[in-house]
Amino acid sequence: MLRKDEILERTNNGLNVFRHYISVPWRVGRNFLNPLYEDSKASCNIYFDRKSGTYKMKDFGNDSFSGDCFFLAGHLNGLDCSNTSDFVEILQIIDRDLSLGLSDHMDYKQMPHSKSIKPIETMPVPDRKSKPYSFKEQPFLEQEQAYWRQFGITPEILSHYRVCSLREYQSETVEGKPFCLVSSGSEPIFGYKNKRFIKLYRPFSQIRFMYGGTLGDNYCFGLEQLPAKGDTVFITGGEKDVMSLSARGLHAICFNSETVNIPTNIIYKLTFRFKHIVLLYDTDKTGMESSRKHEKQLSVYGVKRLILPLSGSKEEKDISDYFRLGNSHTDFMKLFLELLDTLYSDTMTMLKSCEIDFDNPPVKSQEIISAGDVPLGTQGNLFCITGGEGTGKSNYIAALVAGSICPVNIKIDTLGITISENVKHKAVLLYDTEQSEVQLFKNVTNLLKRAKQKEKPSEFKAFCLTAMSRKERLQAIVQSMDKFHYEYGGIQLVVIDGIADLIRCANDEAESVAIIDELYRLAGIYKTCIVTVLHFVPSGLKLRGHLGSELQRKAASILSIEKDENPSVSVVKALKVRDGSPLDVPLMQFAWDKNEGMHLYIGEKPREEKEKRKEKELENLSRDVFTQHSFITYIDLCEQIQQILDVSERTAKSYIKFMRNKEIIVKDPSNSNYFIKGLI
Repeated sequence: MLRKDEILERTNNGLNVFRHYISVPWRVGRNFLNPLYEDSKASCNIYFDRKSGTYKMKDFGNDSFSGDCFFLAGHLNGLDCSNTSDFVEILQIIDRDLSLGLSDHMDYKQMPHSKSIKPIETMPVPDRKSKPYSFKEQPFLEQEQAYWRQFGITPEILSHYRVCSLREYQSETVEGKPFCLVSSGSEPIFGYKNKRFIKLYRPFSQIRFMYGGTLGDNYCFGLEQLPAKGDTVFITGGEKDVMSLSARGLHAICFNSETVNIPTNIIYKLTFRFKHIVLLYDTDKTGMESSRKHEKQLSVYGVKRLILPLSGSKEEKDISDYFRLGNSHTDFMKLFLELLDTLYSDTMTMLKSCEIDFDNPPVKSQEIISAGDVPLGTQGNLFCITGGEGTGKSNYIAALVAGSICPVNIKIDTLGITISENVKHKAVLLYDTEQSEVQLFKNVTNLLKRAKQKEKPSEFKAFCLTAMSRKERLQAIVQSMDKFHYEYGGIQLVVIDGIADLIRCANDEAESVAIIDELYRLAGIYKTCIVTVLHFVPSGLKLRGHLGSELQRKAASILSIEKDENPSVSVVKALKVRDGSPLDVPLMQFAWDKNEGMHLYIGEKPREEKEKRKEKELENLSRDVFTQHSFITYIDLCEQIQQILDVSERTAKSYIKFMRNKEIIVKDPSNSNYFIKGLI
């Protein structure tokens, strides 16, 4: 009996199957026109899928024509890979057509032969004739400004989107007869300008829209005005709706009409820039049907649909009417939050049972010693806290969280770190994956005492995720962050106590890269700092494992908490800072104060201690660098230090100078190479 893996083994993981059936010119990794249908844009690609170890076909223009070599053979013969009997026949067809000889005893005489794919022959499409036009602009009249003002659209918004007021417009009819339109108080003419065309908008005329020039196939209003990254972009029914949303600080685009096919290549690119892509069409019959159709067609890209609470009549059907009727940005965000509640209902219900309930403290159970999580850094970045057990990470984290929820203008002890005040009361989220519910409750109670808060602020959420699976934990974090972002107008700080518990193995490279990339993406979208706690004991300036390596590369800062020679004192040292050298950061100290019942900051270590630490750790670094080489050039030494420590060239050169001054390394006068003193 034929087997799938036999076919793949004999066909170079499926590549030879694609080469046999697709006769049009193509290369692996290069886009080409899909010959399975009348493709107008080169958006089809044959690539090697590392996860499955096979070659596959991906069509970004029409995803229904994407699949592996068995899908292709089945499609050519009208067979379905998901059907067992059909799949057996597909294997037989490939074996026969490629003369693999895996089942010579089979009788293929009655089976129709497959044909290779050839380019679809189509009639040449004549170029669209550019409609000649000319126009004269004029300043916006008072009544024209009043028209836009009822939707909240200001002159600045109109200028930003290149909207003008026309005094006169000249063009030709389809028959080539010239005509001229003149603006008046009762029938104003507005123009959406582009380099290649102009789209006329006449809100009070019988023919509201007209075009001059060549509009093109992928008309998209507002695309140029979108930011590089954001949380949400809305797809509306018209240009006026785009500007109405923009006037409220929201991002939006529209295509030529609600009924046109939305270019999937544009949506695909937007998925990398925005968390949500939401259809916001009119509530009349056409708009409802179109949004339902587009939602289904674009479901693979996660496109959602938001329906406005409007009657659908001519006077109230779109987002512009919604704002004109007196609804505010806050009212609209409540609608969007309801959409998220519907999408995340299962997750939020599950997460609710994990939230610490201060009115009903948990029943005391067996306590488990765990590491804590410390948030620190800048908006859009990751910050890492590492160290061994018993070094004071939990108390250090508590101090940082307390600084984010303490009352404004109230000074508290944050163990030597300065924290920006949470003036706008944005969400502060603590996710614990290691500690028991009882221990977390105790830690948070002490945290509130440090923050000088008698009761837990509503914007502060603490969750014990130990009862969830690793996959559920990450999903709960991602979706709840999105929900609280909109509920509290942003996220001030996120703490993940035990990042290693979000993946199966901290030494798995693929999982480590994926989790750090996802957290880094979320930090950028929500403009917040995500603090991660990694329960590793560092040796010197570099973290261990693949998870540690990814954090070393992506995190803006990494702090290590270690015990001092005096075991009652904890020392905080920098392993990485994005700007400058971590060895120049002061060594901060904190210790337990019996009278206060908490850890307190006790100042910096003397400068001599900092120099001693710098010398010791650069000695360890030099041994790592010279393990494989007895001699090394200045350039190679500089590059290796940059790579190992992820520092700038300037910082690496300062390290070399320091090591030379301390005679950790020596320069050979004969060839200018460097070596470790005492080894040669």
